[in-house]
Amino acid sequence: MKEFHATPIVLAISAATLVASFTGCYTLRATYYSADYNISLYRVERPEKATQRYGSQKVDILSGTSKYKFSFEDDLVKILWMPGSSQIAFSLQNKTDHSIKIPWDEAAFVDENGGSHRVMHSGVKYTDRENPQAPSIVVRKGMIEDIVFPTDHVHWNERNWEEDPLLLDSDYHSNYSPGTYPTFKAFANAVKSNVGKTYQVLLPLQIEDVINDYIFSFKVENVQAKQDSISRTVNY
Repeated sequence: MKEFHATPIVLAISAATLVASFTGCYTLRATYYSADYNISLYRVERPEKATQRYGSQKVDILSGTSKYKFSFEDDLVKILWMPGSSQIAFSLQNKTDHSIKIPWDEAAFVDENGGSHRVMHSGVKYTDRENPQAPSIVVRKGMIEDIVFPTDHVHWNERNWEEDPLLLDSDYHSNYSPGTYPTFKAFANAVKSNVGKTYQVLLPLQIEDVINDYIFSFKVENVQAKQDSISRTVNY
């Protein structure tokens, strides 16, 4: 019997046919709901007799290209704030001739329902978020930039770490994920229900042996919900 030896061309055609039989594509259709919040700094509470110690306070709205939106200032500190739906960023300038400590274990985030939460800041590992945190030290005439985020808004979902927002700000729907809100109208109504609500940051500032509790109150002035659609062919 005559032996058959496949030529390189035959092998190439056979390989191409095999690959084609195991490849395909599908169309991913997704809808993404998002919310853009306008949040203001509307009140700052200081310790009793703070005016005598640290002078009068001044709150301004920043304009231009600044990455911060609000400014608070007295004779002790100048703090710039950018409140958001996912985290709260700030920059703190020490105006005194003494070091200022931020004892993070004494700080807190108060949500829109009045619940108080332990906070973490940048540089803290997720796995260490419930452990005691060393205070941040701002040297005299120095400054730091940091964030405030509630520790119980961080969780492990079996594959990676996730952060829950401070306020509802997104919902994702696709042909493989149903999302949380059945319609865009339901999502828009949910985010609009946050208008008028407030959240607070308790930021303790320690100078020498005195701890001064500053409470910054932020208010949702308005919110805009929007919907984006995605359609993409995915090969597999």
